[in-house]
Amino acid sequence: MAQRGFKGQRGGQNPQQMMKQLQQLQERMAEAQRTMEEAVIEASAGGGAVKVEMSAKPRLMSVTLQPEIVDSGDMEMLQDLIIAAVNEALEKIRDAQAEQISSLTGGLNLPGLSP
Repeated sequence: MAQRGFKGQRGGQNPQQMMKQLQQLQERMAEAQRTMEEAVIEASAGGGAVKVEMSAKPRLMSVTLQPEIVDSGDMEMLQDLIIAAVNEALEKIRDAQAEQISSLTGGLNLPGLSP
């Protein structure tokens, strides 16, 4: 049975070069994470009757209600609109994170890097 030699190379790359590339990727990912943490995502529901702002951490930062939606007295509808606006903001955050990770990894599906 023939033995396969292993000379510290995989796919023709030098191990030190691979480590350097991984370190650069890690640095770019850390910078991307800092950028995302500073981002503020806006979303709305009910034709703008309810607006929310969220940080990408994610944390709810503000809720703005148009007076007519409050004056309507329909609390169930108001609650539904708030939930819809928050869920939309969360979806936007997930999409932005996925897009950012994809741009860093070149579209590779690497374990542990999905948002």
